[in-house]
Amino acid sequence: MENELLIRCTDICKNFGATRALINTNFELYRGEVCGLIGENGSGKSTLTSIIAGVQGATSGEMFRNGAAYAPANMVEAQKAGVAMIVQEAGTLPTVDVASNIFVGNYELFRKHGFLDKKRMLQEAERILQEIGADDIHADMMLGDLNFEDRKIVEIARAMYLNPEILIIDESTTALAQKGRQLIYRLITKMRSENKGIIFISHDLEELETVCNRITCLRDGVMVGNLEGDQITVANMRPLMVGRELQGNYYRADYDGTVSDEIVLDVRHITSENGYIRNFSIQLHKGEILGFGGLSDCGMHEIGRMVFGLDRYITGEILHVPSQRKIKSIQDAISLKMGYVSKDRDNESLILNASIQDNTLMAAYKKLERMGLIPPDAEKKLSDHQIEVMRTKCESGEQYVNQLSGGNKQKVAFCKWLAADSEIYILDCPTRGIDIGVKAAMYDLIYRFKKEGKAIIMISEELPELIGMSDRMIIMKDGEISAEVMRDQSVTDTQLIEYMV
Repeated sequence: MENELLIRCTDICKNFGATRALINTNFELYRGEVCGLIGENGSGKSTLTSIIAGVQGATSGEMFRNGAAYAPANMVEAQKAGVAMIVQEAGTLPTVDVASNIFVGNYELFRKHGFLDKKRMLQEAERILQEIGADDIHADMMLGDLNFEDRKIVEIARAMYLNPEILIIDESTTALAQKGRQLIYRLITKMRSENKGIIFISHDLEELETVCNRITCLRDGVMVGNLEGDQITVANMRPLMVGRELQGNYYRADYDGTVSDEIVLDVRHITSENGYIRNFSIQLHKGEILGFGGLSDCGMHEIGRMVFGLDRYITGEILHVPSQRKIKSIQDAISLKMGYVSKDRDNESLILNASIQDNTLMAAYKKLERMGLIPPDAEKKLSDHQIEVMRTKCESGEQYVNQLSGGNKQKVAFCKWLAADSEIYILDCPTRGIDIGVKAAMYDLIYRFKKEGKAIIMISEELPELIGMSDRMIIMKDGEISAEVMRDQSVTDTQLIEYMV
């Protein structure tokens, strides 16, 4: 039974205008298999799995499920055929409750004589949440009141309620801290023991090495190779993805950690509106990469939001030292040449239904002004320059951001602040959902910022990234600083984890 074929994709092609996202792609998934799907951003991974999950149709080619032709018209139809998907970006409705999100598209399951049995729907939602290990989330909670990670866990519950035979996990673990990741790993173990199949997309190669028993690689829409058993190593995956060996150091190579004595930001005794963070103080220096790490809900993401003026603080002050101005709003931060890349990229860093150019220039119009006017070619010139600098894979600056892969969206999120000549960067999970080639380029860029004397607050849930890039690390626990660790070759993951728990 273990070698029984669950799904077969034959000669799948997908075109978006002149762009060929998938070219005669063949793919198979068997029972008891955790198949890791790897490739650089834009390689076609999400396109292939979205076709399997019914999000979109193929331009040509065929799919077979349990030996019969399979062509779902939508995700609900795919779910009923035993195929569920946890998407990379947010796929929830913030204005309704958790139960309504879990059963969206399937309310008929709870209709009786034409009326919706909300009580039974809430009970069933509670059962599913408890079954997947999310007891702290309740069915009657409003989705908009949950944090980013808990919203992703609601998506997991939605994917699991029909007990699928095939589960597609598209970059979801990168959006999750330890709590959510462990939940997904338990589901994978359970499904594999039940002889079901999992397609797992992740840019965390160490994670894939641990979780998967087969790896399939896509490059520019074409399947280029497989790894099985002992072949599944990070060393083998990297060149398969990029078609070459990655040269040089992945993180920065130096262990100096020396920064200027000049302070650019002075955060003095701030307290968050909900009181979780109290009397918090920190200073950021010119040319410093100040890393923040911790477990889920430790307070590090909230610090970044308050420093940029996104969230209010009710005591203390945040002082931009060179100008002696206080930061109380986003407008204050932007006027002081500060930039912020949010962990929740699609909702807070980008306007998805706008062009790359419009997103890139959002914070840079003042820079382009000449006597109150913007020269006709200036916008396109600046946008095209940023596309070239970041090597964003797109048709042109006029392409809408919602048509880009996750990694290319992240490049646009960075471009917005590069175009504005920002001097202080607050980067919340800056390499989430980015392939190793682009990650290396991003680390290069962050290190270049440091060398140019710019200051960076880097909030990260990835300990190797935190250790590999920071001059100084602030470890948070329960809204407070648990430890301050300076850059040193001897710092280990284990040492930092001890400060977090």
